[in-house]
Amino acid sequence: MSAMPASGLPFDDIRNLIANMPGPDMAAANTVRARDKELTKPAGSLGRLEEIAEWLAAWQGKAPPRVDRPLVCVFAGNHGVVAQGVSAYPQSVTRQMLENFAAGGAAINQICAAYDLGFKVFDLALDLPTGDFTQEDALDERACVATMAFGMEALAGGADLLALGEMGIGNTTSAAAIFAALYGGGAAQWCGRGTGVDDDGLKRKIAAVEAGLKLHANHLSDPLEVLRRFGGREMAAICGAILAARLQRIPVILDGYVVTAAAAILHALDPSALDHCLAGHLSAEGAHAQVLVKLGKQPLLALDMRLGEGTGAALAAGLVKAAAGIHSGMATFAQAQVSQKGE
Repeated sequence: MSAMPASGLPFDDIRNLIANMPGPDMAAANTVRARDKELTKPAGSLGRLEEIAEWLAAWQGKAPPRVDRPLVCVFAGNHGVVAQGVSAYPQSVTRQMLENFAAGGAAINQICAAYDLGFKVFDLALDLPTGDFTQEDALDERACVATMAFGMEALAGGADLLALGEMGIGNTTSAAAIFAALYGGGAAQWCGRGTGVDDDGLKRKIAAVEAGLKLHANHLSDPLEVLRRFGGREMAAICGAILAARLQRIPVILDGYVVTAAAAILHALDPSALDHCLAGHLSAEGAHAQVLVKLGKQPLLALDMRLGEGTGAALAAGLVKAAAGIHSGMATFAQAQVSQKGE
């Protein structure tokens, strides 16, 4: 798909796309609901799997829904705020992990293989970290929008279900700053241990977020300004991918804390912007549960995971694939010659 029409104010292009997002196809959802009543099972007995089938149909715009080309996209970026000692790992680990992905050695590779999911990784200028948000803007407006456009183009190969993940040393600090800017409550409420920082590292993380909030205090009423001042390139690209998926009627599964921070930007711009998204899992990063409540999302899984890489979203994609297969593959009572309740 083409990215966005050029204008003098890059963020205006994003606002225009959000203003023209398609809604759900309720006719498709109703068709799924009607068929579900005829399937060989008690009504409601498959719980949320039934809801997922309806959701898939509504956002794919077809019934029965199908998941034939599921795709996991992992976006990777480096963060200038790492200079503040907020991570237990050096920034070089971001590229090393991308090499591990390419070699098939990461957890996400094994999950994708187990569930037959497509897998793409995107290197977002790893040798050029964002600005340190305690000292300056992470990104300028044009670079932020260009990276969002890159995320939109990541779907060019086609998919019918998108699971989103990220990789970036220091990015839970950026995520915490985004949540604090959007929701208030102070830095300590949103800062967790990320990849495993010790007590001193957590103090540095909280101090970095506090410094960033103070520096950018006069510019936090606009969610897109929050994104460019605190976010990483991977977060901007994830915003673009979520938006492109909506425009192309591709349902989305969100991963954990960092992916949800990107999604929260869109939700702050328009509360309906994430209606085509499911929360794949509840991250063990403490404040994730609070964020999901604010976004109105009930996670599909809660496995105490906090790895990132799209692992929680990819595991949830297995459930979504199963929901689609169950709905389309089950026999109706008439087909199976099974008596219904009361017959």
